[in-house]
Amino acid sequence: MASTIKVDKLDPQSGTALEIGTSGDTVTVPSGVGLTLTDSTLLLPTTVTATTEVKTNKISPATGTAFAIGDSGDTFTVPSGATIVNSGTATGFGGGLVLQVLYDVMTAQQSTTSTTYADTDLSIAITPASSDNSILVICNIQMVVKQSGDTSTGLKILREATMIGGSSNNNSGSTADRRIGSSSFCILDAPSTTSEITYKVQIANQNNGVGTSYMNYSPGYAGASQLTLMEISG
Repeated sequence: MASTIKVDKLDPQSGTALEIGTSGDTVTVPSGVGLTLTDSTLLLPTTVTATTEVKTNKISPATGTAFAIGDSGDTFTVPSGATIVNSGTATGFGGGLVLQVLYDVMTAQQSTTSTTYADTDLSIAITPASSDNSILVICNIQMVVKQSGDTSTGLKILREATMIGGSSNNNSGSTADRRIGSSSFCILDAPSTTSEITYKVQIANQNNGVGTSYMNYSPGYAGASQLTLMEISG
C-alpha cells in the first residue's frame, strides 16, 4: 500500500539540490492539483521527445534576445486550421517574398495642354516593413492625344518628389485627330526607408500647348489606368 506523507515544506538535507525519485520513476501531479512557481525557474529537459506536449502562453529566451527553435535540418509543421500571427518584422526568410500588395484604379478622365507636369488621381502611399525591402511599381496608363498638329504626351512615375520612371507617347497627324495608346511601366525601386512614402503618376503635354493630352479618354469605351505596388523582402 502506498504511503502518504503530508508536510508543508521540503528542504534538501545538504546543499541546495532537492531530488525527487530515481531514474526511471514517474512523478505525477494529479488532475485538479496546481503546481505553482513563484519567482523561480523551471528547468526543462534538454531533450523533448516526440510525444512530449508543452502548453504555454509565452516562451522567452533564457539569456539575451535570441530564441532558437530546433536545429539545422529540423522541420516544424503548422497543423491544418492553425494560424501564425506576426505582429513584428519577419526576417531571415530570404529575399524575394511579397509582403504586401496595394493598388489604385483611375477611371476619371484628365486632360492637359500644359507642358508642366501635374498630378493625376493615381497615387498610393505605402510603408515598407524594412529599409532593405524594395517596391515593385507596376503601372498601365490609357492615353489619348487629340491633335492639332504633332503632339506628344509625357508621363512620370514619382516616389515623393523623385522621378523613378517616365515616357513620352509621340503622335502625329492632322487637326482633330485622335490616337489611342497606352504606356506600361514595371520598376523595382529601392526607397531605403521604413517611413510612409507615396508613389504617383503625373501627366503633361510635351508640344508647347499644341493639341490636348488625355488620360482615360474613352470614345466608345471605358478607359481605366492602374497603379500597383508590391513590397518585396530584401
